[in-house]
Amino acid sequence: MKPGVLIVEDDARTAELIRLYLDRDGYPVMVAGNGREGLELARRHQIGIVLLDVMMPEMDGLEVCRILRSESEVGIILVTARTDEVNTLTALDMGADDYVTKPFRPRELVARVRAVLRRKGGAQEPQASELEFGDLTIDGRRHEVRVRGKDAGVTRKEFQLLMTLASDPGKAFSRLELLERAFGFNYEGLERTVDAHIRNLRKKIECDAENPRYIETVYGVGYRFAESLSVP
Repeated sequence: MKPGVLIVEDDARTAELIRLYLDRDGYPVMVAGNGREGLELARRHQIGIVLLDVMMPEMDGLEVCRILRSESEVGIILVTARTDEVNTLTALDMGADDYVTKPFRPRELVARVRAVLRRKGGAQEPQASELEFGDLTIDGRRHEVRVRGKDAGVTRKEFQLLMTLASDPGKAFSRLELLERAFGFNYEGLERTVDAHIRNLRKKIECDAENPRYIETVYGVGYRFAESLSVP
């Protein structure tokens, strides 16, 4: 049997449309009309993935996402009409696996459900336990980044992005490659999210974010981690 899907959506027509397409694809579906109800259902039932509207009564989708991610590794796709970059970054940093804006095509949403469930069910690529580059330490076991021994306070997604770059110094990654390798998806339109994460990372790990030592811009391509800093 396919994993269960929980739709948390306060608009009954939207919820029913999503339910119909998922049902046709063979997924068991549950529906909640607000954030608190959705959180309760997710805790009581075996759910594989949650489709979570952001703007809802009782408890908004971002808060539900934050709580769910702190409690489990269930798949989470946020569905929202808001498309601003800050909201996208907030959603991803709170642990969402993907992000869909309204209006959307139901078939595309079902395809994204399949993709997230496939990633969740697959084996995770092994990460180095610890990487050191001068004053910078990337601790894969603790998911922590330290600069001169102090915690840099990077977010979950910033850590994944930095680990991807630092695991292969000198390699130039395109933005789409970084979305795929660090975040698990590569949908066009979210490439600039990578730029925002890089800006935030540089502020946290570089002495001078305007003249970065670690994360270099490769014009016309994307970004790379400085090869000369590699420590055997």
